[in-house]
Amino acid sequence: MIDLLQVTNDPALARQCDAIEGMRIFLDLETMGKAERQAGHNTFISTHQMQDVARVKSQLRRAQLMVRVNPLHGGTAAELDAVLAQGADLVMLPMFHHAAELAAFSGLVAGRVPIVALLETAQALACLDDWVGTPGLFEVFVGLNDLHLSLGCRFMFEPLAQGHVDRVAGAAHRQGLRFGFGGIARLDEGLLPGRDVLAEHLRLGSRAVILSRTFRGDDPAAALAPGVTALRAAEQALQLRSAQQVESDRLRIAQRIAQLAATLSTGAAVS
Repeated sequence: MIDLLQVTNDPALARQCDAIEGMRIFLDLETMGKAERQAGHNTFISTHQMQDVARVKSQLRRAQLMVRVNPLHGGTAAELDAVLAQGADLVMLPMFHHAAELAAFSGLVAGRVPIVALLETAQALACLDDWVGTPGLFEVFVGLNDLHLSLGCRFMFEPLAQGHVDRVAGAAHRQGLRFGFGGIARLDEGLLPGRDVLAEHLRLGSRAVILSRTFRGDDPAAALAPGVTALRAAEQALQLRSAQQVESDRLRIAQRIAQLAATLSTGAAVS
């Protein structure tokens, strides 16, 4: 079962997620450089605050709380101490470029909780083999929003069609690590429908995906349970595919991604 990551600092929504099997709460404290990096793109800029960690954690009985902190900087040690004092189960390092940054982060965490490496730069992708064995690493998560920009792509899922995500999945699996990537819309919505995204997660042995803003809709509390139920049913059905069907789906999805990227490059309407 793939972990479904719900981004929220709302204690009530966190409590609702906690009642659903296979959910993980994602609290996002990253602010440094994010607005500048994603300027002009319709992406989420978090307003979560440090005090939200304890507020959300108090509502959880079985779901893990993952906290994304800021990129490595002079205040990282104090930030980690505060996050861990409030009960974070996992900490995520974003926007690293070199193995030394993840190693330094691991040293600051010092084994207190597992680490999730958020791979979202071309430099980190290039030196993947240098850091995938970092002590304390639990999961490698590919952040497609920033990675596709770093690679000069026009469409978020191009790194998937180009084989980059396959490479990361293979490296993570060889190290015995969990692996995940990107976000997912509802099954039949999105430029690349959620069903196709889910198919690729299963092909690659992914264990984590973020529920996108479109998945949650305008009323996340109302949309969550039925949306997850439908997604789990599709997950079970897709797991029954033959190897030939999996490969056929991979080729079809890669072709669709290439078409979408070409359309976005020319500015034509997407159909």
